[in-house]
Formats: sequence, structure tokens, C-alpha cells
Amino acid sequence: MVNLEKIYSQNKNIFPKKENVFKFLIDNPKVVILGQDPYHNDFQATGLAFAVPNNVNNPPSLQNIFKELKNDLNIIKINSDLIDWKKQGILLMNTSLTVEKNKPGSHVEIWKKYTTEYIKKLGIKKNLIWLLLGKHAQSFEPYIKGIVLKTSHPSPYSVYRGFFGFKPFSKINNELKRLNKKLINW
Repeated sequence: MVNLEKIYSQNKNIFPKKENVFKFLIDNPKVVILGQDPYHNDFQATGLAFAVPNNVNNPPSLQNIFKELKNDLNIIKINSDLIDWKKQGILLMNTSLTVEKNKPGSHVEIWKKYTTEYIKKLGIKKNLIWLLLGKHAQSFEPYIKGIVLKTSHPSPYSVYRGFFGFKPFSKINNELKRLNKKLINW
């Protein structure tokens, strides 16, 4: 297990707050949206992948997710904390659960064993829908036996390599419909 006390005792700014590291966990998820690591700027990381507090400006990746949501389902999303998605069974997970301020990817190796084991555990569920965003998230595909949707990361650096126009939200709901599960109210 990862030693949180050690991570947070090094006099560095670590995100999210220690009490929010495992905030993404839910019982019996229907959908997993997998990213790389938490936002690395002040006041952004919440413990849910891609989410930020409602009173914080949306970072570019989240802005692009909301643009695609508008393009895909004509929905204008206001709440950026994404709690409503979590409550509907979406597990919003990063493969690294912490990050040092202004150092994206800084804790990937710290969390690799833990998140890989967790993904393997979830991955055996054949009726679980996975949205793998970016090459890093897609590297976990071999551990997944469920339904996999994959595209580029929504960051400004890669959003035009497949994310825009991918229509992940309608694809997820189409899979949920096929599985006779309640659709997500995005």
C-alpha cells in the first residue's frame, strides 16, 4: 500500500488534499473514466479525475470535456465538481492519485502498483464500461475485460487527435442501454 503520511510529510505541495485522495471510490460503478493524474495547480484537484470545485475556473481539459458534451448531446454543463456523475455510478479515476504542485506525472511511479491492482480488480467485470482518455490510460487496457471506449486525452495538446467528435457520452449511454442499465444524466 502507498504510504500517504510519507507523501504528505515532505514539505511539498501535494494535490489533492490527503482526505480526498480516495474520493473517487464508489461501490458498483457502471462506468469508469480513467485519466492520468490530478490537476497540479492550486485549488483544482478534488480526488475525482477531471473535476474541479465549482468556484474554480475550469482547466483546459475540463473545458474540452464540456465542449464535447455540448457537441455530443447538446448539454451545457455548469457543475464542474462532477459529483452528480459520481452519484450516478461513474468512477472518475486517475492512474496516479496524487501529484506535486506544477509537476504533472510526478507521482505516477508511486501509485503504479496500487492503481494497476485496483484496475485489474475492476477489470474483470465484463459489464463495466471504461472510457480510457489518452495513451497513459490506454496502457491499462490489457487488464480490462469489460467494454472499452478509448480516445485521445482532452488536453489542448491532444484533443484534436480524436477526442473532439468521439461522442463518448452518447456512446456510454448506448452501451448502458444495451446492458439494460439506467442511462447517465450528463
